[in-house]
Amino acid sequence: MTGPNYTGLVAAQRAYFLTGATRAAAWREEQLRAVVSMIRENREAMFDALWQDLRRNRFDADLMDVEYCAKEAQYALDHLHEWMKPERVHTPLVFEPGHVRVRRDPLGVCLIIGAWNEPYMLTLAPLVAAIAGGNTAVLKPSEISAACAQVTAEMVPRHLDPQAFAVVQGAIPETTALLEQHWDFIFFTGSPKVGRIIHQAAAKHLTPAVLELGGKNPTIVHASANVRSAARRIAFSRYINSGHICTAPDHVLVWPEVKDEFVAEMRDAIHDFYGEDPKQSPDYGRVIDDKSFARIAGYLDNGTVAVGGQTDPAERYIAPTVLVDVPADSPVMQEEVFGPVLPVLEIDSVQAVIDWVNTRPRPLGLYVFAEDDGVAEEILDATESGDAAVNDCSIHPLVPELPFGGVGNSGMGKYHGRFGFEAFTNARGVLYHGSRLDPGVKYPPYAEHERMHGVISKLMP
Repeated sequence: MTGPNYTGLVAAQRAYFLTGATRAAAWREEQLRAVVSMIRENREAMFDALWQDLRRNRFDADLMDVEYCAKEAQYALDHLHEWMKPERVHTPLVFEPGHVRVRRDPLGVCLIIGAWNEPYMLTLAPLVAAIAGGNTAVLKPSEISAACAQVTAEMVPRHLDPQAFAVVQGAIPETTALLEQHWDFIFFTGSPKVGRIIHQAAAKHLTPAVLELGGKNPTIVHASANVRSAARRIAFSRYINSGHICTAPDHVLVWPEVKDEFVAEMRDAIHDFYGEDPKQSPDYGRVIDDKSFARIAGYLDNGTVAVGGQTDPAERYIAPTVLVDVPADSPVMQEEVFGPVLPVLEIDSVQAVIDWVNTRPRPLGLYVFAEDDGVAEEILDATESGDAAVNDCSIHPLVPELPFGGVGNSGMGKYHGRFGFEAFTNARGVLYHGSRLDPGVKYPPYAEHERMHGVISKLMP
């Protein structure tokens, strides 16, 4: 769907939502099953689009975009009745006979604005949460990953309830027009810069929002770390999808005594993963567009190239690169890299790591590689991040039982699994108070039952 006026679209979805159709567990189950079948039946088209947009290999595409979304929908389907069941909570004696419950009610008509780097995961995973919560939704996939956006626009109306779900294609004008509408909930994935715009637009209608933003994820390699393991896991997470991963390690803070070993292990890991010439590897992707290529290539002179550094503008190819001797005030250290370049800086104490993290915007992820458990816990106890990992990085969003999301500059709100269901629902407390007993001591005039006030106050929560 294209066009600058979406008032009718939102009104139609709201009218459908108000019929109550989306609240039924049977409807939610039907739509979740449809998501699973939609992905399984369109796998090849999704793979082809990911290759066209990002040169993503099938393994990577399945891990973080295609099969991932099917598993997310299946997980929600398997747990839906448990999530929908009202929660029993303690009933204070003063409210007896009665009981207290917490319901999870749908929010209504939702807007989901996806990102280009994981174009299915970042639109369909929030859609799964919206469905589980009993909502309708309009999807706005990123125009930058144009092939994936087209596949999404074609398959969603074929498989899902057209009265509840729609896909809008376009760029800034279309997104701006969508944000002028009155939504019940907005879910956005993107940069902190654009996140501020989304948040301001949501504030005009006091619309709640989840903002999944990025950040410079610090990755610490302590002197006690298993350096080879650390290098392989960091290389995998930094260079998969050409570094276009919001949870990727942005820069490494390494103890001086293991720095040279770490850089050597990074060189070996890159060779093991992508061969002598990563440009020829079917497993290594490309930068999304010319603008991003110019930005990332500009970082290559921000330090000494220890590994990689080769580029080809015609193919938008930037080799897996490791930079050393990087000044802390260089451009690559001021902006989220979001590409296949990894700055490595020396640091020599846990306190220095803590100070480094705490004097910068809160990151989406924080990663500590250390065999000394006390080091990892000391850093985690004294810092803030959206999520964290010890002796690994980036892959924690694959665990559906974990909440995923940022904090501060890296975002607000959590999703995935039950946390996605909770993000797209209203926790509605309900008191069911029996009418058979109605003691007069709670009503005026209070002077007549002054002696009972102390007893009543002790019974109150």
